[in-house]
Amino acid sequence: MSQIVFQTARLLARRLHRADVDTMLAVYGDPDVVRYVGDGTPLDRVGCERWIEVTLRNYATRGYGMFALVERATEAVVGFCGLVHPSGQAVPEIKYALHREHWRRGFGTESATALLDHAGNLGLAEVIATIHPENEASARVLTKAGLLNAGLRPGQDGSNECLFRKALRRDRQISSATS
Repeated sequence: MSQIVFQTARLLARRLHRADVDTMLAVYGDPDVVRYVGDGTPLDRVGCERWIEVTLRNYATRGYGMFALVERATEAVVGFCGLVHPSGQAVPEIKYALHREHWRRGFGTESATALLDHAGNLGLAEVIATIHPENEASARVLTKAGLLNAGLRPGQDGSNECLFRKALRRDRQISSATS
């Protein structure tokens, strides 16, 4: 099976490898990157190793998970994105994070848009995203990628989070199924 999952003009998304742990730690271990993620606590090495193992199992059971984002021009991993099911929720959720030095270059929107196309190609009917209400940068990314703000909902810790949604069924898929 190909390690490349999807590509854009500037990025390749590939399956994670256990060797990605140091790069994942550089991203998710940065307090600024995870400021609006969960309780804002950076991941340690063990947490990154665990996340990679969960992702490898998700590839086997779901056919998708988190992916490394590789900048085509430099071949460097600039961040991560993927589809996850936190706490076993039924609808897949977009997650993404970029190394701080790659912020404000459009990689978030570029990868989220391509990830939505990939999710549609997998036959998924809907994708959601949840963000901290103060995370204006992610709200812009999700809106540009085509998700709609569906308002606030209670998060796992009881605090409010903004919910974004996108239906992925395309007219041509629906019409060909009814023809």
